[in-house]
Amino acid sequence: MVHDVFVLMPAYNAGATIEKVFARIPAGARRRITRYVVVNDGSIDETAAALARLQTRYPNLTVLTHTQNQGYGAAEKTLLACALREKADVGIILHADGQYSPECIPELLRPFDEDTADLVQGSRMLDGGALKGGMPLYKFIANKSLTAIENATFGMKLAEYHSGFMLYSKKTLESIPFQKLSDSFDFDLEMIVMARVKGLRIVEIAIPTVYAGEVSHLRPIRYGMKVLSVVWSYKRQKYARLCE
Repeated sequence: MVHDVFVLMPAYNAGATIEKVFARIPAGARRRITRYVVVNDGSIDETAAALARLQTRYPNLTVLTHTQNQGYGAAEKTLLACALREKADVGIILHADGQYSPECIPELLRPFDEDTADLVQGSRMLDGGALKGGMPLYKFIANKSLTAIENATFGMKLAEYHSGFMLYSKKTLESIPFQKLSDSFDFDLEMIVMARVKGLRIVEIAIPTVYAGEVSHLRPIRYGMKVLSVVWSYKRQKYARLCE
């Protein structure tokens, strides 16, 4: 069983949701979490005040601050660098908007406990959960279409590549030069691609899909173009060169 488990949370204008996300983390998972690390990524709402309240209840919560918004990928780099520096066994990327279910943390940790994974993705597309959970049809079709292209290009058979509920082992963080990757929302995809190039073990676990009015900062068309850019870069051996 892995021991030093870090919850890593990028937070941008999450003042209305982040405390609710912490409250939903199950007791069994809390007992396993060594540290919570949150990056306040240039928020202009009440995120800082919410984090101050959380620190009075969670003494193992570390708050890092980007004075200006640097982007989702940049926030993840700060978080992963902290996890690597502090020698976390597993880093769990948990979003502050509540769209990904903290209740799933024990199940997502299981492949690490069993030493069958180096990277785990919580997948909304397994077991038909996406549409049941209210994923808009256009997002479902776009996800499936991009995934078909990605599987054909990367030689894998994943149900999706676009979930932000990601877990990384210490080995993965030591193996992948993640500071060289995107500062935007395609960072998670690039991490999967780099894991593929490195021959690391990738496991998907089904998670529920939740669409209940959360505010997303992802622009679908722009994101789709970035995904296709990653595909093209992979074909041109960019990620293989990053490993050299």
